Amino acid sequence: MRVFVKNLRGELLMPCSPRKARLLLKQGKAKIVGYTPFTIQLQYATGETVQPVTIGVDSGAKYVGIAITTEERVLTKGTIALRQDVKENLTLRATLRRSRRQRKTRYRKARFLNRKKKEGWLPPSIQSRIDNVIHWIEKFKSLLPSPKVIVEVGKFDAQKLKNPDIQGIEYQQGDAFGFWNIRYYVFARDQYTCQICKKKGGILHTHHIIERHKGGSDMADNLVTVHEECHQKFHKGKIKHSFKKPKQYKETAFMNILRLQIMKRLDCEITYGSYTTPIRKELRLPKTHVNDAIAITNPKRLQEYDQSGEFRIKQFRKKKRSLHEATARKGRKTKNTKANRNKKNTSHVDGIYLGNKVKGFGQIGFVTGFTGKMVYIQDIDGHYIQNPSKSYKQVKISDIECIHHNNNWLFLQVS
Repeated sequence: MRVFVKNLRGELLMPCSPRKARLLLKQGKAKIVGYTPFTIQLQYATGETVQPVTIGVDSGAKYVGIAITTEERVLTKGTIALRQDVKENLTLRATLRRSRRQRKTRYRKARFLNRKKKEGWLPPSIQSRIDNVIHWIEKFKSLLPSPKVIVEVGKFDAQKLKNPDIQGIEYQQGDAFGFWNIRYYVFARDQYTCQICKKKGGILHTHHIIERHKGGSDMADNLVTVHEECHQKFHKGKIKHSFKKPKQYKETAFMNILRLQIMKRLDCEITYGSYTTPIRKELRLPKTHVNDAIAITNPKRLQEYDQSGEFRIKQFRKKKRSLHEATARKGRKTKNTKANRNKKNTSHVDGIYLGNKVKGFGQIGFVTGFTGKMVYIQDIDGHYIQNPSKSYKQVKISDIECIHHNNNWLFLQVS
């Protein structure tokens, strides 16, 4: 991965090699102005020759591939892992807020009919991922001299994926068309037969194949007919039965929304997989997010592909500001009935801050928590880094070296 460069006046130049950046810093001819990604500013006048640069972005619902190329070399490439826990956190927050009205505390007026969504509102789980994608595109644009941005997006017809023969008015006639609701449609589809014991009659229930708390939906594909008795035994684990898992279309819906938002908010070119796949195959690159991003830029030659390095970016949750916890915290034995917004996270200990990039025991990791005067360190994949001579995970502050501070992004060069 190359190092981004600014000239003496702060104008953008072409990225340089890490070796050249180290020499300039050692000789006092440059200073560090950014770590994520690493950026230096020259302290002497220099030429300002630049080359055409292209940023290729392979957008996705979980991972985003980014590549920065010239006509013949890859300057930077890597992947961004988008947060997948926002919906779970919002659901937990809503649960705790609802329970707030039943706890023996001061009266809290119910608030659910006095909300109005602003125009253009998107669910926070979707808005978070869209903002993160656009944030990093703008970030890299701000470090390069007049780059061209090309984003690969997806356009999906979810109903066509579900039923390839659908056409015309059938788009307005969903699964439950002609039935009282989706429940009655599921009963009729299964011929009022329990899908566990294969018997008819009795009290029937609809069972979620993928449970709601595990991301399952209320779509007909995720529901099956079961007897009340079989349903209870199944949930208690007294009987075992495996249902065919339905296809999920959440990611296709997200990609459709992302395409519209990128066209609305970014000054960039749009491309599709049908154009970039032949280019990737012509370059003889295996199928990955990074290689797709390289193919999107359509370089003429790849002279320095193997030497360009790769980065990984991952966002983490930095703060927890919940007013109430379902379980007692900090060793309390009594119920937590006080509505005080206590400090949930220790931000720093002895100059080491949450999220800091550190080096310890020959490995690079990030500070993920504190306990007393010790810290927890994890690599970007979530594996703990600990003292090999100890059985516990905590690490002494004296055993680690801080490389730099982070905000709520983990940025790591992995090759």
